[in-house]
Amino acid sequence: MRKPNLSNAQKTKVLAPAKDLETLEAELAEKENSPENSLEDTVLRLSDYLSAVEMVIKQTFNHRVWVKAEIRNLSSKGGHYYFELAEKDDDGKVIASCRGNLWRFKAARVLAKFERATGMPLERDLTVLLKVSAGFHAQYGFSLTIEDIDPSYTLGDLARQYADMVDRLTGEGLLNLNQQLPTPFDIEHVLVIAPEKAAGLGDFQADANRLANAGACQFHYHHATFQGNHAPSEIRQAIVSAQQQFYDTYERLPDLLVIIRGGGAVGDLAYLNDYELAALVAEQPTPVWVGIGHERDKVILDEVAHTSFDTPSKVIAAIGTHLSQLVAETLRYRAQIKQAAHQQLNLATQQTSRQLSQIQSQTIGQLTALRKDSNYAWKSIQQSAQRQVKQAARLTNELRQQTQSSAYQQITIASTNSKNHHNSTLQSVQQQVSQAQRHSEHLRDIVLLHRPTRVLKQGYTMLTDINNNHILTSSTQLYPEQTIHIVLKDGQAKAQILDIKSHN
Repeated sequence: MRKPNLSNAQKTKVLAPAKDLETLEAELAEKENSPENSLEDTVLRLSDYLSAVEMVIKQTFNHRVWVKAEIRNLSSKGGHYYFELAEKDDDGKVIASCRGNLWRFKAARVLAKFERATGMPLERDLTVLLKVSAGFHAQYGFSLTIEDIDPSYTLGDLARQYADMVDRLTGEGLLNLNQQLPTPFDIEHVLVIAPEKAAGLGDFQADANRLANAGACQFHYHHATFQGNHAPSEIRQAIVSAQQQFYDTYERLPDLLVIIRGGGAVGDLAYLNDYELAALVAEQPTPVWVGIGHERDKVILDEVAHTSFDTPSKVIAAIGTHLSQLVAETLRYRAQIKQAAHQQLNLATQQTSRQLSQIQSQTIGQLTALRKDSNYAWKSIQQSAQRQVKQAARLTNELRQQTQSSAYQQITIASTNSKNHHNSTLQSVQQQVSQAQRHSEHLRDIVLLHRPTRVLKQGYTMLTDINNNHILTSSTQLYPEQTIHIVLKDGQAKAQILDIKSHN
């Protein structure tokens, strides 16, 4: 509405409050038929304007239509049900929304029919087909009055969603992924995900406790809600935390993951038809056995699980049967091994007896032959030994004579060489001693000529550092303003360096 021109307020006409719809409709019609008087310059009270809107809506939408919408929220009060309805585009963005009301006098009939047909209560996030009529109230605004709900549409939508999930899981290679895992040979540790205090869990635990007390298997229980909109996320969280906790404790994966529900309304099964939950179950590295608790109704977990059972009792029965078969098979193998061992022992005993008899017979014959051969060999050895002893004595005597003759010759030669070497060595030593004496006398004379006292007496001086620790022999050891000692033949003096000139 255009803002009225308040400067011409005396010319503006204000409609009186509408007493009823007929009066308001007549006045509005009069204004519309009067071209010189436009409603754009008319100031209306809000209640009058909204009453006119209400009248238009009632006249225009005075019939009932079927509308498809998603239930974003649902609440009840005093037997009345209040809906928040919405429509979303393909990206999940809400493009339309409004309120809906199911009044008490129709609610019981409509909801009962819906639950009988679908087997589930009317909940949020369901897509429903509603028979509605439009309504507008000056105080509460626009809303839809719900006259009926078509349960067949919801069933069809749920079936479509289920089929879409199956197609998506198949396209991503997840539908049969867990089923490809081999059944565990031995079931020692089992993770159990179930609602807390559920009747099905009690039946499961009754048999599980007997297996645990017998030491056949250990069960690790984790709980989650299996109904309501938060059920899928809670079950996913329980699976992840259970696997992580088990791995942290045992540093390996469990042998089996069991998801059981048992009992409860059939409608609650719809909460388990969740893609994220199904994908998580399919990707588990451990075989997943499920027992949801209904024979006729299937959920998406039955599709992706390694093995699906009707009830939790059948799950624990299958575990017990598997362990019983394993024990029976083990006992059968043990009996077969024992029988085979006895047969092998008997066969080995018989073979050993035959071989022992053969060895004894062969040994006696060989001993007899050896005894004959040993007598002949002994005589041969004695004769050969006597010949070798005589030959060795003769050779030894000849070798001894040759050794003595050679030794005498070498001794004579060594004696002659030793005398010659002694004489030459003695002569060389005498010459070296004489030469050493001459050299030492010459060095003594040189030392005496160059001793410091004699050099100083000849007029020479000696320079030392300030502490008399080092003799200064080069200009490179000097620097300006350096204090030095001058050593003379009859005393010492201190001096300071003023300038230095080097001669290359």
